[in-house]
Amino acid sequence: MPPKPPRKGGAAARGQRASPDRGTGGTPPPAAARLEFGETDFVALCDTLRVSDIVRANAWKTYEKVSSADGTLVGYSEKKKDVWGICIYIAAVDLDEMTFTFTELLKSIGMSVCTCFRLLREMDVNMDTISTKVDSNVSRLNKKYDVLSALYHKFERTCGLIYMMQASSQTSAELNLPLVLKTSWITFLLAKGKVLQMEDDLVISFQLLLCVLDYFIKLSPPAMLKEPYKSHVSAMSINGSTRAPRRSQNRSTRTSKQTDTDTKVIEVLCKEYDCNLDEVKNVYFTSFIPFLNSVGIVTSNGLPEVEDLSKQYEELYLKNKDIDARLFLDNDETLQRNHIECLQLERTPKKNNPDEELNPILQQTPVRAAMNTIQQLMMILNSASDKPSDNLLSYFNNCTVNPKEGILARVENLGNIFKEKFAEAVGQGCAEIGSQRYKLGVRLYYRVMESMLKAEEERLSVHNFSKLLNNNIFHTSLLACAVEVVMATYGRNASQSDGTSTETDLSFPWILNILDLKAFDFYKVIESFIKAEPSLTREMIKHLERCEHRIMESLAWQSDSSLFDLIKQSKEREGQADQPEPTCTLNLPLQHNHTAADLYLSPVRSPKKKGSTASLNPTPIIDAQPVLAPQTQKPQKSTSLSLFYKKVYRLAYLRLNTLCLRLLFDHPELEHLIWTLFQHTLQNEYELMKDRHLDQIMMCSMYGICKVKNVDLRFKIIVTAYKELTNTNQETFKRVLIREGQYDSIIVFYNLVFMQKLKTNILQYASNRPPTLSPIPHIPRSPYKFSNSPLRVPAGNNIYISPLKSPYKFSEGMLSPTKMTPRSRILVSIGESFGTSEKFQKINQMVGSSDRQLKRSAEVSTAPKPLKRLRFDIEGQDEADGSKHLPGESKFQQKLAEMTSTRTRMQKQKLNDGTDTSATEEK
Repeated sequence: MPPKPPRKGGAAARGQRASPDRGTGGTPPPAAARLEFGETDFVALCDTLRVSDIVRANAWKTYEKVSSADGTLVGYSEKKKDVWGICIYIAAVDLDEMTFTFTELLKSIGMSVCTCFRLLREMDVNMDTISTKVDSNVSRLNKKYDVLSALYHKFERTCGLIYMMQASSQTSAELNLPLVLKTSWITFLLAKGKVLQMEDDLVISFQLLLCVLDYFIKLSPPAMLKEPYKSHVSAMSINGSTRAPRRSQNRSTRTSKQTDTDTKVIEVLCKEYDCNLDEVKNVYFTSFIPFLNSVGIVTSNGLPEVEDLSKQYEELYLKNKDIDARLFLDNDETLQRNHIECLQLERTPKKNNPDEELNPILQQTPVRAAMNTIQQLMMILNSASDKPSDNLLSYFNNCTVNPKEGILARVENLGNIFKEKFAEAVGQGCAEIGSQRYKLGVRLYYRVMESMLKAEEERLSVHNFSKLLNNNIFHTSLLACAVEVVMATYGRNASQSDGTSTETDLSFPWILNILDLKAFDFYKVIESFIKAEPSLTREMIKHLERCEHRIMESLAWQSDSSLFDLIKQSKEREGQADQPEPTCTLNLPLQHNHTAADLYLSPVRSPKKKGSTASLNPTPIIDAQPVLAPQTQKPQKSTSLSLFYKKVYRLAYLRLNTLCLRLLFDHPELEHLIWTLFQHTLQNEYELMKDRHLDQIMMCSMYGICKVKNVDLRFKIIVTAYKELTNTNQETFKRVLIREGQYDSIIVFYNLVFMQKLKTNILQYASNRPPTLSPIPHIPRSPYKFSNSPLRVPAGNNIYISPLKSPYKFSEGMLSPTKMTPRSRILVSIGESFGTSEKFQKINQMVGSSDRQLKRSAEVSTAPKPLKRLRFDIEGQDEADGSKHLPGESKFQQKLAEMTSTRTRMQKQKLNDGTDTSATEEK
């Protein structure tokens, strides 16, 4: 039991009341209640944080649990106070009794945010130590801290470009730079807290920060500003715009001064950071100005009164009980990152030095990365229209039933729903921002639809797509996919600079929920969407692929999914194997030429090859009415179900293989057994997947096989390794459906559900006649071709080539040089970093020596032995012999030209290979 909380009195009294001699009826208390010095500190810490008796009791139980676990809290044995603080936080969150803020907790135990998050992960040794409720709370705090930290560092650097560091004689002594920065930052924090309900939206938060900077630049005297801001503010003063509002002016007058037509300052800020000017103006007039009107700012010395703003922010901070972001201004230790994390900050690249290879390559800041990603999307959509093009209209007119009116009405209705739900999630003042993003999604929707129809026209040699274009689910799915691309682009989180995905309030499957779209229906459009839009960035393709994986893992297996109806129908077909997809196809490459049209109309029609007139029956695609099959006709196999199971099997085995390599490297023979049980469950006991996760079945299969094979592998070890895999969630093993409305850990699920259902099958693996092993699936690379993926040169001495990246960015309709990172500057890599002239000379020497060796071989024999050099003869020709180069070119120039030419040919061949395999699949 935990130490009893004190009533009143000093430290001595507390120690006396909690002494071991004190008991009830002369009976000594349990040993756990005998207080040592450290336990007295636990009582004092509880007093500092004002926690209740029940929180103290639960916190102490958690401490006893984690301190008794083997290998836990290594390095923290001498820091009990740190562990106690975390245990108190866990108990308070679980019991909804937060009597302290997160910053108060960190201050009381002298710990930084990053150290606290790391200690929480280390303490999560058992599945019941930290609940999913605490996980969610910590995740929210982590995301909020990431956003605030990224924005503050950007704020610091931006202010360094705006304001003069040295005070000018022309400025008032009371108006100094630290005061301006403090007032600006607190104003931003207050605006962010009042305007945005979604705390982790990096893009809108940064746009709001630009509005705040614009506001304070206009309030600052020109002598404090650097160019070009100084000139713009001076011009405003000359033109009659009052620089600084005074106390005597009322709030409406002050606001009107800030809403004048002069937008030069905000234009400069937007141009500097590649922000869309229209979007920032939207935030300014729909969110920031109403915020100024609502808070009733009182000015002093030309600036808002900082104490008044700080008091209002204090109320907001105490209400949320999270992070006091004002402490960024003081470089407070609780908000500091460690050295490794600080390496992600944007810095100027330095010249090479002998220790260069030891230095990690620096990445873009989160804000810069987010802005660049949005710019890439704008490049795709700048020329697109938010109305159907003439080509699309011609497709509509060719239909038996023209779908135009239905499409336009659907776009408008879903747009109204999206705008409303976006405002509910982000903030009511952000409704127009949601409308802007939806319009971008509509542009992409029409663009991809046209591309899909062109591909279908070439594939089927038909022009009437009435059946498809009048399919409501197809259009809703396609539009949802387009909007999801836009939302993911803008929803890039501050912790995504490493390319990993991070959940936000608007993350997938939010779009499915608000549009009332089933995940299995959405899945059908993803692959065709990616293939129809070749301009999608690698990040967007990876995001859509991750959405597809999430659908296959769990979303498609929800109890109201149409997937279960399709599986039941497949088992009712006469003469068909009793399985959605035959296991004999598992070890074959995943090749198909199915399109979204096939999947949405399945099983009405299956794909037809172009030119195959004997099998082409255009009736299903042009007829707007359902096709009535004769009563005696056998149910057709569902194309969408078959392809879905093929992909699920491959994803499942890929996950299993990764986990086995971590846990069963001493028992490689068990992987095939585990896979057989895993595949059997998905095929024959698919009801176990209802409202559950694919990985839950995987972990149970692994544990069950290891159990019957007498291999000591506990669930604790399995989930510890599982947590290290990419794109995993602790809720997967902490909260598993047991029966309707009841959830528990994966251990309880195994004992009460999984084992009971599959006991007979599992025991067969311990017998002399084990079940027939399922074929190992063929695991291909991602089915989606990434144009930016480096390709290894055959026999190329560790040489990789990448598609040429344009050194320009699209900015307001003009090409301008980009700010490239050190990594992006290296367009050629031969096993090491470039930078010094000696490394280029080595390349020339390598090329020269290869040419001399070739000449010597030619003199000795008329049929020289092929050399291991940069040689590409994909088309039967060797362009590396220098015959096609200009006489004045250096060896290095020739080599680069050869590599560029080869890169182009390899990409063409890769595309042709993909086309050939699709064309020959059904022969």
